[in-house]
Amino acid sequence: MRRFLDNLYGAAGLLAGLCTIGVLVSVLAAIIARQLSFNIPGTDAYAGYFMAAAGFLALASTFKHGEHIRVTLLLNSLNPAGSRRLDIFALAVGCLLAAAFAFFSVKLTYDSWLFNDISTSNDATPLWIPQTTMAVGTILFFIALVDELVRRSRGAAAASSQQTHE
Repeated sequence: MRRFLDNLYGAAGLLAGLCTIGVLVSVLAAIIARQLSFNIPGTDAYAGYFMAAAGFLALASTFKHGEHIRVTLLLNSLNPAGSRRLDIFALAVGCLLAAAFAFFSVKLTYDSWLFNDISTSNDATPLWIPQTTMAVGTILFFIALVDELVRRSRGAAAASSQQTHE
């Protein structure tokens, strides 16, 4: 199970990197098209879609690699047992918030599909398509938080202290 989850987070991180390249390609295409006096409809919208996808798909991977911002001042001032309890509490609250975020992201995507919502820009993209990456990213982030909560509850070191040397 550990290997599967790590591969899942890694695959999402890889997709996030590919989406970042998509931002680059979209912006470059728009710049080149303007220099050559023609328009490629939707390049600005697709750059935004790729950027949002990169951000959401990277959530789980960056969390599991300890790259999210953590305020450790309070954790470091406590004894190890108190620090662990506070960390577990914070992870539990994070799980609740991530579950709500994932639920509403999936609901938004489903509603966009159900009502055939399309982008108001000239690309007229069905919005459920880019919103799917948000839903997948938030679900993976929720899974990563639950994974970390279980690990920390079992006494494992925090993800931020591992700094993945694998």
